[in-house]
Order: sequence, then C-alpha cells, then structure tokens
Amino acid sequence: MILDGKCPSGPIEKTWDKHRFDLKLVNPANKRKYKVIMVGTGLAGGAAAASLGELGYNVEAFCYQDSPRRAHSIAAQGGINAAKAYPNDGDSIYRLFYDTIKGGDFRAREADVWRLAQVSNNIIDQCVAQGVPFARDYAGYLDNRSFGGAQVSRTFFARGQTGQQLLLGAYSALSRQIKAGSVKMYNRTEMLDLIVIDGVAKGITIRDMVTGEIRAHMGDAVCLATGGYVNVFYLSTNAMGCSVTANWKAHKKGAFFANPCYTQIHPTCIPQTGDHQSKLTLMSESLRNDGRCWVPKKKEDCGKHPNDVPEDDRDYYLERKYPSFGNLAPRDIASRAAKAQCDDGRGVGPGGRGVYLDFATAIKRVSEGTIKERYGNLFEMYEKITDENGYKRPMRMYPAPHYAMGGLWVDYNLMSNVPGLFVLGEANFSVHGANRLGASALMQGLADGYFVIPYTIGGYLAGIKPGDYSLDNPEVKKSIDEVHANIKKMFSLKGKKTVSEIYRALGKVMWENVGMARSAASLKTALAEIPKLRDEFWNNVNITGDGGEFNQQLENAGRVADFLEFAELLSKDALVREESCGGHFRVEHQMPDGEAKRNDADFCHVAAWEFKGVGKEPELHKEPLKFDNVHLAVRSYK
Repeated sequence: MILDGKCPSGPIEKTWDKHRFDLKLVNPANKRKYKVIMVGTGLAGGAAAASLGELGYNVEAFCYQDSPRRAHSIAAQGGINAAKAYPNDGDSIYRLFYDTIKGGDFRAREADVWRLAQVSNNIIDQCVAQGVPFARDYAGYLDNRSFGGAQVSRTFFARGQTGQQLLLGAYSALSRQIKAGSVKMYNRTEMLDLIVIDGVAKGITIRDMVTGEIRAHMGDAVCLATGGYVNVFYLSTNAMGCSVTANWKAHKKGAFFANPCYTQIHPTCIPQTGDHQSKLTLMSESLRNDGRCWVPKKKEDCGKHPNDVPEDDRDYYLERKYPSFGNLAPRDIASRAAKAQCDDGRGVGPGGRGVYLDFATAIKRVSEGTIKERYGNLFEMYEKITDENGYKRPMRMYPAPHYAMGGLWVDYNLMSNVPGLFVLGEANFSVHGANRLGASALMQGLADGYFVIPYTIGGYLAGIKPGDYSLDNPEVKKSIDEVHANIKKMFSLKGKKTVSEIYRALGKVMWENVGMARSAASLKTALAEIPKLRDEFWNNVNITGDGGEFNQQLENAGRVADFLEFAELLSKDALVREESCGGHFRVEHQMPDGEAKRNDADFCHVAAWEFKGVGKEPELHKEPLKFDNVHLAVRSYK
C-alpha cells in the first residue's frame, strides 16, 4: 500500500495556515459533548490535555506515574529550539526548517517540519506567559545558546533543567483544567490495550497499578502521547518506566509502525560502570557549546590523568573532522565519531569506553563562574555520580541510547491509519527523520500539544456523532478479557529466571547487533536470538505475587514482553533498509571517509509496518517522501 500523508499542497509557507482554515470546526457549545482519551501527560500529552480542556472538550487523561509532574519530559536538560532570531545571527523559520530536514538526513516530511518551525515561536511566547524561567541575558532579554547541527543560536534554556521547567508550565495549565473539571486525571494507570470498534479507535483498557483493577474507558477519540521505545536496549537515558507498550498495543490493533529502526544514540552520556546499572545518565548536548571532545593521540596515554596529557598529544577529533561545526556536530555523527576513537584503542576510562569533554579552554576564556551559571546543576550531577570534579578535570562521556525518531505512522493531522487514533510527540514518527537535532524534542512535544492537535482533532470530531460508543459493546468485553487472560498467563509461568535476566539479555543482543553500527550479519543474528529470548520468557520466567494488587514485577513483565515482540520489528526494519541515514548506520553503506551513504533511489520513503501476528512477517507499506523546498543532497557538516 502507498500511504498518503495528507500533506497540504501549495507554497509551503502557507500550508499550515491554509490547512487550519480548511479544517472543519466544532462550535463551543458542542465541544462539551465530545470526550477525548489522552494517554500520557508529559509535554505533548499534558499540553494537549490542557489545551483541549481549555477549548471545552471533556478529557480523560492517564499516566502511569503518581503525578504528571514525573513524566520523563522532566529529564530533558539542554533547551528548546525556536526561530525567533534574537541573537541576530541569520536565523529564520526557513533556516530552522532546513536544519531539521538536513539533520534528519532527508527522511522527514517537508510539510510537517515546516509547521514545526513555524509554530516554534508561539511555543516560547506561551511558555513565557506561563512563567517558565528561561535564562536571560544582561539586558533582561531571553538568552539563546547553540546546539548540534546548527550554526546559529536558537536554543532557549533554563540552565540544565529546561524539560523540568517546561513540564511544570504544562502541568500548571493541566492542573487548572483538572480544577475546572474539563480534565479528569487518572494517575497510576497503565494502558494495556486499544479498543477498536468497527475499525475506529474508541477507547482503551487500563490496569489500575495500585489496586490491580482492569477496566475500560471510552471516548470519541484516543490520543497517545506515550514517548519513545529506546529502553528496548535495556540501558538508556530514559526513565525505567518508559516502554513501547501503548504504541505496541495500538500496533497490534492495526496502527502502522513507522521507521522503528530510527533510534538515536546520544553522544554525551556518563559511561557505564558495570553490570549493576539499570539506566544511564544523560549529560546535556549544551555542554558541547563550551566543552571540547578529545582523546589521546597515543594509546599509551589513555591511562594517564587527562591533565597530564600535553596539548599537542590530544586529538580534538570533532574539530579535526568537522571544522565547520566542530563540537556541535549532530548527535549521530558525534556518537559514531566517539565510538570510532574507542574502537581505535584510544578510549579512556574503564574498558576504554569513554572520551573526554574538556572545559579548561572555556573556563580560561569566560571564567569558572560563568560556566557555573550556564551549566552548574549538570556539573553537580556529574560529580555526584562519578565523584569527579568536571571543572578541575575533563568529564568522561560515551554514547548511549536516548531517543526514538520512529513511532506510529500519522498523517499531517497527527492521526494514525486507524481513524480516531491520534499520536503526539515522541510516540509518532513525523518530524525528525533519521536523526533528531538537539533541543527539538521539547519543541515537537509542545508544538503537537499546544498548537497542532487542538486544530486537527477538531476537524475529525466535527465529522462524527458525539458519544457514539458504549461500555456494553462486545469489543470492550473482549479487550478486558484478553488483558485478564494475558495477566493470568504470566502468573501461570513458574520458571527459574527473573524478568530482569531476560530483559538484560535482550538489551545485550540489541546493543551489540542493532546499536550504533549495524550490518546484515549482525541484524540476522539479532533476528535469530530475539525469538529464542521470547520463547524463554514465556516458558522459563517467574513472576511472583498476583494481579489484584500493586505488583511491579507484573508491570515490568508486561513491558518486557512487548519489547521482545517489538525488537524483532525494529531489527527487521533495519535489515530491510539497505542504506545508512542519520542514526541508522549500516556498515555496508558508507562513504570512503566513513560517513553515512544514503540510497535515495530506493529508500526515500517512510517504512510503515502492519502487524500480522507474533513471529509472522509484517507487511511493509510505504509513503514516498518528496522534497520540493530542500533539495536532496549529501549531508555534510565538514
């Protein structure tokens, strides 16, 4: 099937404005007749629930945390992009659009990316009005800093805790609507199935994580804003609760999964210290504004204290390889470059899996006090974890799984191929292509929540009858029964392994074979090993307790079971895509200098997969990508 993204035609500068005008409207008196299910209350979901509640819709919002304030959006550090051009350094909406298309290695839709760039400025105004404490310069104006993949300063920030401050802004707006009664909030609930009636999404089946109750919630539309799936690698920068479950349940009910092989490895994370770890810690990309990446030129210097390595014996490899962008090369390129130094035997720290991020030059230039003002909390966090002072000696960094560019397929209206199912933020695939530029995740989440879905969901709801659903529908009972049966099946297993053992084994298979560098051989290895792990899970795992109570073992088991199915699709997608682009690096497809080699003739499309059954071949559907405003070119940051 050739998919239609329903992108508007005409001059790209007018597409979003024209599309908004063409969308059908729901009049204010009728909005209160409609109910919207919102799964996830991070930046995308929280902003969307607040906005839809403010418009007058009835919203039921769900999160697995004890409060929306604990959504993983809170962990974002460095900033949020917008094309306000305050520094007067040549930025514009078009340049943000261009940088995002190029940064994604020409694997994103032009219309979607243009809209993202266009509404970016509105996001900053909205957040300032909410009281988000963005950094300001000496004159009191909002300050900006640079991020990877751009040669302008367009990133707004609040030290190293931008995600937290933005989430508190969205949470305050959401709390207002909860108080007003337009949003009903369900904390500590996990979506375990999507209810589809006559081909249309009408509700979800959830488990109350405190009492164990299984119940259904129905609505006129369902929105998923449930984040990404990189915990399939086990170790990642994501919160341990982040999973693919909501997306995967929707996928099994007919929603296409787009570009699952597009995963981002972040170049600046604290290196792993041993098998005891259950997650990794991100250090913001903003540190590369002032920090310089280097490794010793000579292998014998790797064991020395970094301050004892002479300047002439240091290889500032990003500045050497990419002089135009230097340490602010995009994430996929910076990650592969760090791996290449370590593979060459010049890595530092335990196991030789680390590179230095050095602030000595910046401290000498602007003073330690200035660096503290910019990144102080990040240095404190680094010292608490490593017991090393980043001001006195270079930090040690190594790439780690961080973000999912792939997600459920959506059209321009953010609706999946299942009518009534909308997907927001990191849970969809739409704007980042094969590599997300730093500081664009927060931008996408808030753009989708505040400025896109309030328009596009109205266009859908205006065409349907409100309240056309019932808890008495046979599909509701069927969904609840299936969830109960799956839980019962898990508790019937009386094997010898824990869920964590299987999960760690899956993560090892994924990282070693489907990580920063992939090959046909490694991907075939993964596709051979994953079914074995899945079989072992369903025959030799042991889950204690029961389902009618608070049971984290059960929660983890359900999420790992979904990862064991999803991992096969991710690996399959990576094997089929015979090219290198962005974060998807196939070693067979590279330029003589080691850079990614795209195949535009055969793979300039979105790969959207249809579920056909566990262990069965999924069906591939394609959406061709057209580039009328940014011409396809070799992506270079040199």
